[in-house]
Amino acid sequence: MTATGPSAQRIDTSRPHPARMYDWFLGGKDNYPVDEELGRRIMSTDPSAPRSARSNRWFMQRATRWLVRETGIRQFLDIGTGIPTEPNLHQIAQAAVPDARVVYVDNDPIVLAHAEALLRGTPEGVTEYVQADAREPGKILEQAAQVLDFDRPVALSLIALMHFIAEEDGAYDLVDTLVDALAPGSCLVLSALTGDYDPVTVATGIAAYAAGGVTLVARSHSEVSHFFRGLDLVDPGVVSLSKWHPELALDEDEIGDAPVPLYGAVGFKPPRS
Repeated sequence: MTATGPSAQRIDTSRPHPARMYDWFLGGKDNYPVDEELGRRIMSTDPSAPRSARSNRWFMQRATRWLVRETGIRQFLDIGTGIPTEPNLHQIAQAAVPDARVVYVDNDPIVLAHAEALLRGTPEGVTEYVQADAREPGKILEQAAQVLDFDRPVALSLIALMHFIAEEDGAYDLVDTLVDALAPGSCLVLSALTGDYDPVTVATGIAAYAAGGVTLVARSHSEVSHFFRGLDLVDPGVVSLSKWHPELALDEDEIGDAPVPLYGAVGFKPPRS
């Protein structure tokens, strides 16, 4: 399988896109003035937004590092991949276990344009890219099954994705569908926006995103925890990102102790009863 999807799809530069905004917050160059404009508007009320983006990236790195070292998982399905920012998930996984198999999924044409960078893995492993919307779990699972063995454990990575999908769009059902397709011993790695720490700033940011045509949903601790119902949470549970196994940090600057407005957690699918 190679990168799949409508490669000729036009990149819409008239409205901001979450993947490109995330790239801008991380200091990347694969974004457009419309993304920077909204990013600067967000930062005018929340100067810590770039720190939140970095903390989210670091959480993904620590979780991947922990999974390959501690659990023996060798397969990863990363939905909402975003624009490549090194180290990418496959680089972390394959550095520890060269035969790791990784499938990336995103719906932004600019991510497809960078898929070649995502596909540079180890000779022993496999890295592939699927062009699909997160709201198409059937399509994602069908195409990922060409690379991943769903009879064996898979790490499902939903990093900073679900806060772009509202309840009326079936956010919880979407996660349930994906998790239900995984074998026992698989896990869900998820981070999501919350207003628990600073509700006023987060509400202002949500309004700015909405004005730019982007849906953003903040969820409480219990609402984020609901994504993990039926799963066995890894200690310390659902926590602010910097609190999730900080001892695994590598090259993380300015992480500090102050919480960022995102919760993160890892939960495992138990054996069938």
